Amino acid sequence: MSGATGGGAAVGIVLVSHSAAVAAAVAELARGLAGGASGVSVAAAGGGPDGGLGTSAELIVRAAKDVDAGAGVAVLVDLGSAVLTVKALLAEGDELPDGTRLVDAPFVEGAVAAVVTAAAGGDLDAVEAAASEAYRYRKE
Repeated sequence: MSGATGGGAAVGIVLVSHSAAVAAAVAELARGLAGGASGVSVAAAGGGPDGGLGTSAELIVRAAKDVDAGAGVAVLVDLGSAVLTVKALLAEGDELPDGTRLVDAPFVEGAVAAVVTAAAGGDLDAVEAAASEAYRYRKE
């Protein structure tokens, strides 16, 4: 895949939810609406370490490493403690791949926009901008 990423690698996307089922469903929806998003790695990091509701730093780190192809990793989150967990991981600076970025965007709409933009060859800045712009989607 070519495009703004330059080296052919696509931006990886990590979707962090308090629910494994929600994270997996949003990943499936985003891939489907992006026409399968060939060439884009999307990982769901949902639920706590015990499989119940919550967030898991270990799952987030594993997902980020799994999708990292060298073009950056966009992390979208659903709620408060997911934000705090990702911020803490970024502050530590040694567990997440270089170029990992927390994206301030609505979870579902932002995920779709991020995957579509990454599939089109957008770089990390373009993926972040598209996902963040989803806050302005009108539903009336």
